[in-house]
Amino acid sequence: MHLFYTPDINSESYILSEEESKHCTRVLRLSDGDIVYLVDGIGGLYTAIIQDAHHKRCQLQVIDKQIEYGKLPYTTHIAVAPTKNMDRMEWFVEKAVEIGVSEITFLLCEHSERKNLRLDRLEKIAVSAMKQSQKGYLPLLNDLTPFHRFVQKSLPDCTFIAHLEEDATKSVKDYYKFGKPHCIMIGPEGDFSAAEIAAAYEAGIKPVTLGQSRLRTETAALVACHTLNVLHDIYAPL
Repeated sequence: MHLFYTPDINSESYILSEEESKHCTRVLRLSDGDIVYLVDGIGGLYTAIIQDAHHKRCQLQVIDKQIEYGKLPYTTHIAVAPTKNMDRMEWFVEKAVEIGVSEITFLLCEHSERKNLRLDRLEKIAVSAMKQSQKGYLPLLNDLTPFHRFVQKSLPDCTFIAHLEEDATKSVKDYYKFGKPHCIMIGPEGDFSAAEIAAAYEAGIKPVTLGQSRLRTETAALVACHTLNVLHDIYAPL
């Protein structure tokens, strides 16, 4: 399946962007009459025929549309403090999208070494991962958000904080409820500060452990994402 991202599609006729047109005609070597598939990032899957395989403005004719393509019956939200090395965070975004994530929020914490973010680059990586894994939904990527602001807006019943303190003894499984949204917070390389952990507890957010190993930030975030997806599959009604 040759999949292209077309967020602005709204009619039966569509012209691919110059970048997507080049990929379609020069890389994939598709030509007039070939079938391609389009996703709008919000569950729409379109079947289209190439009418004019131009390398800068490839013209398509939509012949079919599906809605809620690949829609998941759950919401997975990972809130993570970006690492100093952005390659690691880009890796996490790519893999989380491939596995299945609904939303990613980047946290600005007391121990954060990274104070800025190129959200546009991370969005491009997310789009590429969405197409590669043939998903119909592009996860929401939220820009850097101060820790305390995030905590104030969180839903305590379904938000959990993973940290390295001794009182984080229960796993996500102990709190998991099928059909409910779940969010796991992952701290920076220096972990959450004592004040941040206390603020989370005061807001009703519960601590969780991701296992016995001491994980890198991006590894912990991916483990959290994968754990939630596995729990969703295990507890889904037959």
